[in-house]
Amino acid sequence: MSEASLVPASRNQVRQHNVLTTAHYSYTKLQMDLMIFLLSKLRNSQDDLVYLIPVKELDKATGNQHNYTYLQEATEDMGSRVFKVKNGNRYEQIWMFQKVAYLDGEGMIEMTLSSTILPYLFDLKNNFTSYEIAAFLKLNSMYAKRIYPLCSQWKDKEATPVYDILQLKGILGIWDEKENIEGYPVFGDFNARVLQPSIKAINEVTDLEISLVTEKKGRAIKAVGFTVKQKPRALDADSSPAGTLSLPESITQAQFDNANRILTEYHIVDQKIRGQIFASPDMIRQVNKFAFDLKQDRVKATSNPAGLLLTVLGLVDAKKKPSTKSTK
Repeated sequence: MSEASLVPASRNQVRQHNVLTTAHYSYTKLQMDLMIFLLSKLRNSQDDLVYLIPVKELDKATGNQHNYTYLQEATEDMGSRVFKVKNGNRYEQIWMFQKVAYLDGEGMIEMTLSSTILPYLFDLKNNFTSYEIAAFLKLNSMYAKRIYPLCSQWKDKEATPVYDILQLKGILGIWDEKENIEGYPVFGDFNARVLQPSIKAINEVTDLEISLVTEKKGRAIKAVGFTVKQKPRALDADSSPAGTLSLPESITQAQFDNANRILTEYHIVDQKIRGQIFASPDMIRQVNKFAFDLKQDRVKATSNPAGLLLTVLGLVDAKKKPSTKSTK
């Protein structure tokens, strides 16, 4: 599986370019569900722009029955909504789709991607956010659906940057820069109607636990951010090292769980290798540090981060091509 494509990071995750995570756009909850469901189905190649979305599969994933009239209204509206992205010194306005078609009697939506969105779907390198599909689809607020990926981008650092209020509102789609129309201009309303319900929802149904951070100028709150923690959870049966796992001395549960998530995202599933890593407190720390340094661009591993990590850990010879396949 290529590190450059936006395919599931594991069975349950997608990868999304950081530029899209912080892009300014305004999608409804249904439109965001359609978008993430499409992203979860992206293939390794960008040669074919056409994707089929089975409506029954979408219903099952979201737990909702989708009315065709509402779906058609949602996709029609998506066609006119722009993603405003800042990438280096480039400010771009891009659209998600060229065309959307509904196939009568087949229960299928045919979506044709826009060529302008492709770099942000397939050319990810190290600039991506990974998050859980099921958790995203469970969120019932369109604001929570934007804040969850934003916090996921910084989960290895345990806190997001602090955003100017208008900057965050732009990301959430409640500030129109062109018309200078600001939703919830009073911070108390913004906090009560947007931030706190989103925090509550994310803490209840996702793998993250977040809390609000505020910065004041004088007596007024001018900027906000979030602390981010990953919840401890049991290892997946197909990704745990062989034998009974115990928490190594001096390692916290959060460090252990984060290292497990990282190995799974890098597709390091060989049971012997995972067993060696999880038996060593030093290796667990190195795994977490490597992932953080990679995200901060302190480490260069555009094609094979798994191989570089195993080399750093001393588990493979730097001159040999490492295998990350599971042993039988």
